[in-house]
Amino acid sequence: MFSNGSNINIPQKLVPGNYLQLGLAAQKYKQRNFKELLEKRKLPEEGWRDEYIEELVHQLAALDSNNFPHNVGLGEREARVVCKLVARRHYNFGHGIGRSGDLLEAQPKAAGSTLLSNLTNALLLDLIRTLGVTSCAGCFLVPLATGMTLTLCLQALRKSRPAAKYVLWSRIDQKSCFKAIIAAGLQPVIITGKASSAAEALDTNIHKFEEQIIALGADNIVCLYSTTSCFAPRNSDNIIEVAKLAKRFALPHLVNNAYGLQCMEIISNLELANRKGRIDYFVQSTDKNLLVPVGGAIVASADDQSLQNLASSYAGRASSSQTLDVFMTLLSLGRGGYQNLLRQRKENFDYLKHHLLQFAVAHGECVPQCENNSISLALTLGTLGAGVTELGAMLHTRGVSGVRVIPVGQTKSIDGYVFKDFGSHRDDLKLPYLTVAAALGVTRNDIDKFFEILELCWSKFSKSTRVVVGM
Repeated sequence: MFSNGSNINIPQKLVPGNYLQLGLAAQKYKQRNFKELLEKRKLPEEGWRDEYIEELVHQLAALDSNNFPHNVGLGEREARVVCKLVARRHYNFGHGIGRSGDLLEAQPKAAGSTLLSNLTNALLLDLIRTLGVTSCAGCFLVPLATGMTLTLCLQALRKSRPAAKYVLWSRIDQKSCFKAIIAAGLQPVIITGKASSAAEALDTNIHKFEEQIIALGADNIVCLYSTTSCFAPRNSDNIIEVAKLAKRFALPHLVNNAYGLQCMEIISNLELANRKGRIDYFVQSTDKNLLVPVGGAIVASADDQSLQNLASSYAGRASSSQTLDVFMTLLSLGRGGYQNLLRQRKENFDYLKHHLLQFAVAHGECVPQCENNSISLALTLGTLGAGVTELGAMLHTRGVSGVRVIPVGQTKSIDGYVFKDFGSHRDDLKLPYLTVAAALGVTRNDIDKFFEILELCWSKFSKSTRVVVGM
């Protein structure tokens, strides 16, 4: 495998020797990169060229039995792909990863897929440690989006505490992370954040967490469930204090870190929480943090055994599609490329915040100060009157995606649980607002265009409201 052909005697009649040596020297450089990646299992400092990545992927796929030229498959699952377009899209990987009942187990028919999976997990661990969570013992990619991966984590924790049924959940108004509790067959105990004024950011109610632990009894609780990355004006949960509670009461702690890898403040808090308290799993989305299509999540932990327990709770094999996407993206970016994306995101967040504050002052609104949320921002809509959701529709029609407009009095029922003022993470919203985010991949041009369109829509909405009031 990974031979550069230098041991083949190529006659001078086919190609002059000096020309051949130049070509072989270039091949040796590429092969050294391949060798270093496989031996060290670390992210390259600089991103690779696309053709290098493709060549490595093809060589890995050649190790799977379905790609052997002499293969005779008599099983019911032989990675046969009838459509050539599909086969090409997946680079002839068809066996998936893991074995029945264990995501981390090797497959006898698929040495290449197994190598791809293990190498991707090693690169992800290197990335997480490089970012600052040095206490992370291991991680692996789950080919499920974040919500279902959180369910998988809750199911694994439930096995270790079969008599328990409650999950103490710090409220965040995003459906999938709440539905994960219900899907795991567990009972949520909703703990709403605290704020001292209508326009103030929401913080974790640590006192309420402790009250509920004492009232319900630690033995009846499956885990504490917190969130780092979230929509303003909610702050990131105080995961350090929640982790201390988890350690004090010997309770598991699950962290929904959906898009937290791109935020250095969150990374720092994860490391401190691991050292000062307890985190069993922290889960992050591949699409949000690595800019790949939706469908995967990374589960990480400071405890290897916890990861093994989780991997062995997965039913059946798993798709290798998400692993392939992440593997190729990591090699394309390299350590330097990813860190550059992080720097750009932070600069663009500061740029977005500066202009949002200017807009707020110009229109008599305010931007709630969320000291522990450096991805999402909120803008109050108190001067616009009723029907503010129309502003969101106007923005969307003009190509602005991702902006959320939260009206007062919106109620949502999820699996029988009623949330007042849904979207605001609280029951007593007084002012409507909209949220925007400077997440990984946003550009300065995106932000400038947003403010152009917002100014236009704001003016149009204000005029239409005055006409209605005047009538």
